[in-house]
Amino acid sequence: EGLVYAHSTFASYEPELFPGLIYRLVSPRVVFLIFVSGKVVITGARKEKDLTDALTKMYPVLVEFRKQNITPIPGIPTPAIAAAPTGGASTQNGETQREMEEV
Repeated sequence: EGLVYAHSTFASYEPELFPGLIYRLVSPRVVFLIFVSGKVVITGARKEKDLTDALTKMYPVLVEFRKQNITPIPGIPTPAIAAAPTGGASTQNGETQREMEEV
């Protein structure tokens, strides 16, 4: 919720309607869907370069607002924050999407 207050021009979060925060970048014109689980979906990019540019812009913001003090679940290793996010790109309905694990 801190992200939506700090970036209210670009972000909207209404958990009653949709479980993720919607963050709309102007340039490149892409949309980030950011979920409480830590998963992020980037959609609306026309080229893969748009994805990398958008992620380069948003990564510091995502790290700044990431959850702190996450209680580990027994038997599941806690992921470390990587220097660069990883993910796979796929094409669906003419749009490129990328999903990252735990930011």
